[in-house]
Amino acid sequence: MDTDLFLVLGVGIAVLALPAIIGAFSESRPPRAAAIMVMIGGGLIVLAVSQHPGGYSLREVPDALTRVIGRYF
Repeated sequence: MDTDLFLVLGVGIAVLALPAIIGAFSESRPPRAAAIMVMIGGGLIVLAVSQHPGGYSLREVPDALTRVIGRYF
């Protein structure tokens, strides 16, 4: 698998964790599932940045997203 895919999956999982965090705090329960999602997403982002030559800048993230969408969809 390539680093662009890891980056896009990591960002997607981390973004999907936000509603779970908000829901858990609003219902006064611990955000266990959201914490696991944040760790998985963060791990994928760290893996992508460390494996990509030169790393990623914030300007490259939308380009990576369009490359992944164009390749797989």
